Amino acid sequence: MAYKALKELQYCYPHIKFYIVLAYYPSIAIEDSIYPEGLETVPKRFCIDKRNRWMLKRADYVVVYIQRNVGGAAKYWDVAVKSGKNVINLCK
Repeated sequence: MAYKALKELQYCYPHIKFYIVLAYYPSIAIEDSIYPEGLETVPKRFCIDKRNRWMLKRADYVVVYIQRNVGGAAKYWDVAVKSGKNVINLCK
């Protein structure tokens, strides 16, 4: 959903750049993607957590769509807020 919205925005605002941050090493090349260095040594069950923390560390803004305060998205929303990031919840 986010990828599609950003692709559409790029037509109106061609200066927008975005990347897909992968949690698992791709078997084929994926356009506009980043695979964080060091993630290849992380056990598979921890890759998503490690990738999410990697993104939060580098983000100036965090855009979420949170309806309830439970689940993975809510967990990282809480981490972002506690880290002092600018958080935008599209659900509200």
